[in-house]
Amino acid sequence: MSADLQPDLDWLFARQRFGIKAGLERVRALLEALDSPQRHFEAVLVGGTNGKGSTAATLASMAQAGGRRVGLFTSPHLTRFAERFVVDGQELPEKVVLEALARVRPLAEVHGATFFEIVTALGCLLFAEAGVKLAVMEVGLGGKLDSTNVLEPVLSVVTNVALDHTAILGDTPEAIAREKAGILRPERPAVVGVSADLLPIFQATGADLWGLGWHFGVGVRSLGWQGSEVTVTLPRKAITFQTPLLGPHGAQNAALAAVAAWRLGLGEPAIVQGAEAVRWPARLEVLPFGAGRILLDGAHNPAGAQALVSALRTLGVGPVPLIFGAADDKDIAGVAAALRPIASRVVLTRAALSPRAAAPERLADYFAGLPVTLTQTPAEALSAVEQELLSVACGSLYLLGELRPLLLGELSEGHERWQ
Repeated sequence: MSADLQPDLDWLFARQRFGIKAGLERVRALLEALDSPQRHFEAVLVGGTNGKGSTAATLASMAQAGGRRVGLFTSPHLTRFAERFVVDGQELPEKVVLEALARVRPLAEVHGATFFEIVTALGCLLFAEAGVKLAVMEVGLGGKLDSTNVLEPVLSVVTNVALDHTAILGDTPEAIAREKAGILRPERPAVVGVSADLLPIFQATGADLWGLGWHFGVGVRSLGWQGSEVTVTLPRKAITFQTPLLGPHGAQNAALAAVAAWRLGLGEPAIVQGAEAVRWPARLEVLPFGAGRILLDGAHNPAGAQALVSALRTLGVGPVPLIFGAADDKDIAGVAAALRPIASRVVLTRAALSPRAAAPERLADYFAGLPVTLTQTPAEALSAVEQELLSVACGSLYLLGELRPLLLGELSEGHERWQ
């Protein structure tokens, strides 16, 4: 990284400490000051409690296979800030990203923009200048008041609704569904994978809505560690493809992406090719390690943990050693309860760069009755499972963002992580 650009990135990461502020007025003003780059491309918004990143990545891969110039905006990043900005499957060069940030910074300071509002505007600027024609934008938190919702999507996707971020979004599925339904637009296409009891909330938006089990069906055949064969049954059409995403939930996310791609006018060949080509790190990702393999998964809420357990059972995996760490404000009890049935022993640790990370000692009570090892760093946690044929690391994505470069021999940025 160029030394003269480092202060801008330091400044941006420091803004994480100001937290999240509701409202779209700041990001809207910032985008206007940048000459509204979001008007230079079409956008798809992808929200949901879990699976929105893999769904967005799969949809972007399908659109790219269909010949579109595609931007993919996701959060949080694992190892490098520039991971958030991908064009046609390639992470934008760090120098390009930071030079654009240097231009955004003075305007962001004028308008008092928050960390994620700045990142959203930066993504729009980068995509416009890269000549992107379609941007697949992963929603950060909720929907209605998330800064990505300043864009006017040609299509919206909501993967599912479960309890997470309840202090901000509400403590019932219905309240959270209303927040996430805010990314839908009247009379515009939308695809949702939510449960049937929540569909009326999304129908009330007036969107041209297709719901799982209503307008389309999904059939899944496990291919073991190679992923799944997925058949999506659309009105008057069925499409079968393979996805490397593991587990039933990975297959469903790929199916939602396929339906969204179809509604965007992409054909069957693009859907099939794009589904097979997608890669999504740290979400049921298997890497070689020590005497065997380690599986990384960002299961950070109870629904995500249940999906991980379901995937492992589909793969025929019995109790395995777990590396686990979590943010202090998460439903740790709920996550631990879901994970216990597949844990032979638990290695507890924390993300070194996350001030929100719970101390390993605090996590221990949630795994009472299982053999527990306390470690203070991700590197120590890896050492504790180095002789295992298969182990699983899960919980905080910030933790996985520190484990993954250790496994791959890469460097991480070293900034504190809040968002």
